[in-house]
Amino acid sequence: MSLALRTLIYEFPRYLAAITALALSGLIVLFEVGVFAGIIHSDLATTERSPADLIILPAKMTSVVNSNISLPSRILPQIYLNPDVVAVASSENNGGKWLNTPPKGHKQVNTYVNLWAVDTTPGAVTLPTDYSDDLRRALQEPGAVAIDVTTLDTLGVKLGDSASLNGHTVYLRAVLHNYGSADQPNVVGSRDTLYQVGLGPDAGSTSFLLVKIANPDQAVEVRDSLNAASHGAYRAWTAADFNAANEKAVLGQQIIGILLSFSLVIATLIGIGITSQTLRGAILSNIREFASLRALGISMGSLRLIVIELSAWVGLVGLIVAVGLTWLASKASAGVGLPMSLHPGSIAEVCALLMVIAIGSGAMAMGVLKQSDPADLLR
Repeated sequence: MSLALRTLIYEFPRYLAAITALALSGLIVLFEVGVFAGIIHSDLATTERSPADLIILPAKMTSVVNSNISLPSRILPQIYLNPDVVAVASSENNGGKWLNTPPKGHKQVNTYVNLWAVDTTPGAVTLPTDYSDDLRRALQEPGAVAIDVTTLDTLGVKLGDSASLNGHTVYLRAVLHNYGSADQPNVVGSRDTLYQVGLGPDAGSTSFLLVKIANPDQAVEVRDSLNAASHGAYRAWTAADFNAANEKAVLGQQIIGILLSFSLVIATLIGIGITSQTLRGAILSNIREFASLRALGISMGSLRLIVIELSAWVGLVGLIVAVGLTWLASKASAGVGLPMSLHPGSIAEVCALLMVIAIGSGAMAMGVLKQSDPADLLR
């Protein structure tokens, strides 16, 4: 075991402030990135959890974030011309006014919701793969809808209640899990229900298309084939690229970009400020030990390496704590209907940042080593 690691273990309380600062710095950045990315994945959960392998968007559209999507209806049968395609359907959704039927003495909920349409035939390309058969059959009833468990209180209903959606009566026949929305509440119904409440698309147009192919492993090849045959009328995306593009669009929005940049700067300043001062104080408290090492012939360069190694160990412990805190935060966030979405790449980038902060802070604290004069041991 190295001297630096032994020092951290036996004098852990002295380095606790630095570890805490690094962990909180990492948590701030990871939590914000995860929440903002989770918002769009939650809003598009009905589509993202479908068995679709490809998505068809208008040719110049790069995401569905803050976009009104409209494709000519004639494009849908054109997709079937590809021999690898086995199913195509439009992913329709539209907003409408929601009014509950409150019990006596309770205030009526008057808000707007987003109604997503699914096809209720078994294995339909618009039907999320985590829907049970009971849920699928429940939505076959005319006017039947489902909402996430976290929006029951928001919409003022419970299972079995009726409500008004866009001026038409609907019935809550199922409760979903992990389909919450941080923005406008999502409601799910059958395609027939969408038309029944007057929220279907205009004649001659559809929303973006979901495509299922015979061999999902050939999604890239089929995508390229469809794009080659589109003549600029549409653009096919793999499901993975579609999800990533929507996430990138959310994180790239100006206000969100400003918030993330501000959080990154604050987290970095907090990490550097507290970590460097903590390491400086810890080294200064052990200055006589460092002086003893110099008296034994250890070079100043070797002492600096010990400090850098100690900083790296502090950074490693800090990032482990940061990941653990982020995991706990994700569980708490999901419990209130706001699931987080974090990719290994994002976690790796933040971990690298924490290590840079830790090692940089150690480098800033190395100036204290100049006070480790062996002559001071004689005083």
